[in-house]
Amino acid sequence: MFMTSLFSDLTEEDKSKAVKDLIHESMPRPSFFLLIGLSVLMATFGLALNNSAVVIGSMLIAPILSPILSLSLGIVMSDSSLLMRSVRTLFLSSALGVGLAAVSTLFLSNPFGAEVMSRTLPSLIYFSIAFVAGFAVAFARVNPTMSDTIPGIAVSVSLIPPLAVIGMGIARLNWAITSGAFLLFLTNIVGIVFATMIVFSLMNFYIKRSVATATLQEEIRTQQLETKEKDEE
Repeated sequence: MFMTSLFSDLTEEDKSKAVKDLIHESMPRPSFFLLIGLSVLMATFGLALNNSAVVIGSMLIAPILSPILSLSLGIVMSDSSLLMRSVRTLFLSSALGVGLAAVSTLFLSNPFGAEVMSRTLPSLIYFSIAFVAGFAVAFARVNPTMSDTIPGIAVSVSLIPPLAVIGMGIARLNWAITSGAFLLFLTNIVGIVFATMIVFSLMNFYIKRSVATATLQEEIRTQQLETKEKDEE
């Protein structure tokens, strides 16, 4: 009974708002990519300095969890448009992060310290951490009283550092580091997606598919209008 009430105490308004916010925050806006770029650069420098505090700070400013959550939402709702849009945003932000990390690493000397090497050894434990963090972030993200816990969860799941290490490995043509970091990054994403799908299913988010479709169309129209206005200037 406790578990049932835990996932059913959200109002329909709360669910609709959560869907709208998730889609809005996962759209490929310039501000979104700016924060991704800054967080990856910060992570790259922190990793090169072997400074865990800087690495943790980089995770706090990264919005990369948003497209992953909307990807899970798209799967649960069987909404191909939302799914493809989320995958596109995640791919572009990841490519940007890897590129910036690679370029910045070219100007660094001896960047491969303990902080870097710890992001090249994926294991079942990392998947478990990503699963637990994904479950927590999905639950907190849709619950209007728990949004303050999200930054801490973002730190625990650790997505940005492996992304930075991929770029660092590419810059130095170290394929062992590159492949290890990529597998860790992929492991984290799979764990988060799997967990958030469970949460969204238990909260019966499928019934909000019409809200998701309308919100996505509105966001696309808004972006097209903004692009048109910029072109006319």
